[in-house]
Amino acid sequence: MRGLVVGAAIIAGERLLAAQRAAPPELAGGWEFPGGKVEPGETDEQALVRECREELGVEVSIGRRVGDVWPLQNGYVMHVWTATITEGEPKALEHSDLRWLHEAELFDVPWLPADLPVVEAVRAHLKEYS
Repeated sequence: MRGLVVGAAIIAGERLLAAQRAAPPELAGGWEFPGGKVEPGETDEQALVRECREELGVEVSIGRRVGDVWPLQNGYVMHVWTATITEGEPKALEHSDLRWLHEAELFDVPWLPADLPVVEAVRAHLKEYS
C-alpha cells in the first residue's frame, strides 16, 4: 500500500456535497468526496478535519465510517466518513466546483470511478441527517 487517503461524505438535510476536481489533468472534471492524504503523525480523523478546512474552508464533525477500505489508483486506499459542517459555508478553494446533491441527483455528476461505489454506500446514510 502506497498511501492512505481520507474522504468526507458531508451531509446536510439529506443532501451530499460533491466536489469537482481541478487537477491533475487526468482527474480534472471528475467529481469526488472532499479529502486527501493522511500526513505522518495524523489520525484519519485529524486528516479529514484538516482537509475540509483547507479544501472547503469549513469545520466538520466526523460521523460514521462508510464501508471499510476503498481501493484507489496507484496502490492508494481511501477511508470515508460521514461528516456534518459545524462552522462555515463550503467554498471551492481547491476544486473547480461544489454541488449539493439530493438522493435522486446522486448520479447526476460524473463521479470518479473509485468514488462510485462509495456514493452508493453513502446513500443509506442520507436519511439519518434529515
